[in-house]
Amino acid sequence: MPSRRRFIALSSATAFSGLFVPSSGRADLVSHNARIMLGFPAGSSPDFVSRLLAEYVKGYAPSIIVDNRPGAGGRLPLEALKGGERDGSLMVLTPGDQVALFPHVYAKLGYDALRDFAPVSTICMVQFLFVVGPVVPPEVKTVSDFITWCRANPKHASYGSPGEGTRPHFMGVSLARSAGVEMTHVPYKGGPPIVQDLLAGQIAAGVIVVSNVLPHIQSGKLRALATTAPKRASILPDVPTAREAGYPALEGVEWFGLFVPAGTSTEIVSGLNSAVGRALDMDAFKARLAEQSFEPKGCTPAEFAQLIKSDLEQWAVTVKAFGFRPMD
Repeated sequence: MPSRRRFIALSSATAFSGLFVPSSGRADLVSHNARIMLGFPAGSSPDFVSRLLAEYVKGYAPSIIVDNRPGAGGRLPLEALKGGERDGSLMVLTPGDQVALFPHVYAKLGYDALRDFAPVSTICMVQFLFVVGPVVPPEVKTVSDFITWCRANPKHASYGSPGEGTRPHFMGVSLARSAGVEMTHVPYKGGPPIVQDLLAGQIAAGVIVVSNVLPHIQSGKLRALATTAPKRASILPDVPTAREAGYPALEGVEWFGLFVPAGTSTEIVSGLNSAVGRALDMDAFKARLAEQSFEPKGCTPAEFAQLIKSDLEQWAVTVKAFGFRPMD
């Protein structure tokens, strides 16, 4: 699945290719207020990043507001962006799966990322944690221990993900297949319900973004057995990577990216890309992202388009290999 290789490739591209397109040099590129739409509720990871962008992106619009449109797995704002105003007032921040994975897990999708949207820039890379709750005994301290426990307790061997056909869902499938163990997948509508059921002992494990579970890990109520990123999280230095834990099948990171409607002028796309780049260069912005274990990562529009194409191709192979039947 698209993961470590794309993470490293994007890191290399942004380090050596001039990173951001120059701006037009005006105080505000567009004279009207702008809006970032996202398909997730307030308090979610995409909401946090969107509000951070709205606060730190300068020189693009007089003000930027955040418009939460949760539901349908995060697809609603992308459907609204298709054919939307091309005057720079409308943009969407979304995790990569909504544009690169969803075309392969939904039989009908109301948008085509390569046709309907103009990519602006990636914003950050997001890692997940493989976490276990109190139903798993405290002597289970590693992923290998968990696999052994699952074999001995098949009725309790379960994991939660933010939904059917999501990246964390497939991460769990990859782990189970590589370990030769059966685990029941329990899909939820987002991360918070996973945390609630983990704490309540309703499920054994979960694949979830760091920000959703960090307080519970720090309090000891939940235990992180591995991070899915290619390197350890700075805020959880004692948690090994999936590769270090001996289960590279669990490895994978996701990008958050910014889009505007297809047909938006090059001047606006380039100017917005430059404004995002300036935000990503700010120490305060980077520090705020780091608090949630998000890694700042920008790129040019052309690099972003290539990343999407590559992820689409890789997910097509992965989803087919899993035998996943597209959903309605």
